[in-house]
Amino acid sequence: MNTTSTLGFKHFLFLWFGAAVSVPEILAGGLLAPLGLASGATAILAGHLIGTTLLALVGLIGFQERVPAIESTRISFGAYGARLFALLNVLQLIGWTTIMILSAARSVNEITKILFQIDNTTIWSVTIGALILLWVALGRESGWKKLNMAAVWLLFGLTVVLSWAVLRNPVVAQQPAAGMLSFTEAIELSIAMPLSWLPLAADYTRFARSGKGAAWGSFIGYFTGSCWMYLIGLGVAVKTGNADPAAVMLAANLGLAALGIVILATITTTFMDAYSAGVSIATLCPGLNEKHMAMAVTVLGAALALIIDMEQYISFLLAIGSVFAPLFAILLTDYFILKNRRIRPELQANWSALAVWCVGIALYYQFLDLKLALGATIPVIIVTAFIYTIVGRFANTWTYCKQQPKPSQP
Repeated sequence: MNTTSTLGFKHFLFLWFGAAVSVPEILAGGLLAPLGLASGATAILAGHLIGTTLLALVGLIGFQERVPAIESTRISFGAYGARLFALLNVLQLIGWTTIMILSAARSVNEITKILFQIDNTTIWSVTIGALILLWVALGRESGWKKLNMAAVWLLFGLTVVLSWAVLRNPVVAQQPAAGMLSFTEAIELSIAMPLSWLPLAADYTRFARSGKGAAWGSFIGYFTGSCWMYLIGLGVAVKTGNADPAAVMLAANLGLAALGIVILATITTTFMDAYSAGVSIATLCPGLNEKHMAMAVTVLGAALALIIDMEQYISFLLAIGSVFAPLFAILLTDYFILKNRRIRPELQANWSALAVWCVGIALYYQFLDLKLALGATIPVIIVTAFIYTIVGRFANTWTYCKQQPKPSQP
């Protein structure tokens, strides 16, 4: 495995800011509109502070051990556990690739209907998929790093313009809360987005030059970008009742700049989904080329975007939280509290860790039903970590290890 240390603080800052700038993040922020601007913004900042801290910690493991995120789960769960999580991660990332392409195609279609009288979501799904495929093909080459930085700077400028167009109206801040969303649910929807990136973080930090640069670059880049997108979505939805930014960008006479924001943001974010899906597939099937698998995921995502809808977006976000919150609570507890930091090649399955993970998933949905003030993710992480701190000390009696060959007699 190539573990050349080529990425520094600024690379992670740009990488994760670019990943956060996307239409689905804006749409997710719009889901918080029933709370109003003030309460919605509080939920966004609180949820992202928690979720992005976890993102930075998981990335730090990748830097220290020089392994991808899914491979690092072998520390706690063994080889079979890592394969299970690789499969779940591939499914999640195919889902995200599909959602990214579909949401962007719909927004672009709304823009081109007005600008050019072109009304065909299918064409835009295929076109955006092809552009992402080209970005994936460039891979991690040195030219790609410069291109990605240039893209993020352009996105930053376009996002400033979009923010001004959306939030300059003081009426937005005065809109009362309306709807049925609770503050607890709002925090969960804010945490869910950074949680979805946990299985990807170490795929990039394993190439970092320093742990501090990887952790802080990832944290600042994603926290800033994602909170910004959520706030834009919240402002758009409070102002217009619809979180899709396309209409607001057109109303602000952004024209071609609107197309640039949507398409470029989708490319930089979906690249990370597809690339990490390729890494997870390579974990499942050693010997397969990561880049080729990432390209295959891009093609599949574009194809699925032609036939699915986005009605289950909230359920998808909550399902991500239910799976990955207890999973990484166990890994972080094992690594930072119990000091288990070595991948044991002979460990096939840690049944105690897998059992605690299943308990954590069940507890997540129970906590959602209880509508606790802290939401579901924080209690699940605390309870799961507490249980595993106790159970993990006796984990060796609940593991399955392959038999090691006996040394030959002289």
